[in-house]
Amino acid sequence: MQNNPQWAEELVRLAEILARTGLESTVKWGSDVFTYKGRNVVSYGGFKNFVSLWFYNGVFLSDPYKVLVAASDGKTKSLRQWRFTSIDQIDASKILDYVREAVEIEEKGLKLTPEKHKTVEIPEPLASALSSDNQLIDAFAKLTSGRQKEYCVYVAEAKQESTKLARVEKIIPMILLGIGLNDKYKKNC
Repeated sequence: MQNNPQWAEELVRLAEILARTGLESTVKWGSDVFTYKGRNVVSYGGFKNFVSLWFYNGVFLSDPYKVLVAASDGKTKSLRQWRFTSIDQIDASKILDYVREAVEIEEKGLKLTPEKHKTVEIPEPLASALSSDNQLIDAFAKLTSGRQKEYCVYVAEAKQESTKLARVEKIIPMILLGIGLNDKYKKNC
């Protein structure tokens, strides 16, 4: 991501600016992340249509230049991106102002309060499968609420009924084994 040749000049410029912040540079998730007292503050990378800075606690930034966006509306909670499509848009003094404010936010210990878990309705195709198999009901009940939610959202997100049914067929063996939908991507599972 930080080696994207399409944005080579912009990425070098952002790296130079961030190097001047006095923040500690570390590598996380394969990218340079700049931290303050061990807390993630800012990072950068090149994407298909833009190069971006992102502030991990950006939701608290005052954003005087109105440049910050949520990466994914409705899903991104705290992180905010500043996107650039040319090197001419990269203004070191403005970026350094935002970084200074981001450090102040970390100093204050501001954190977004996690939302309370909303009760997730079991989608019809999964509810139907559960109602016809006592062993499946017991296995589903033994799953953590997070795993139950993963499965419900996975089925409910499908637009076509045939896809919902296919997804239910796919997850039944996983439920019976007591594993979560995304466990294969998690360590020590």
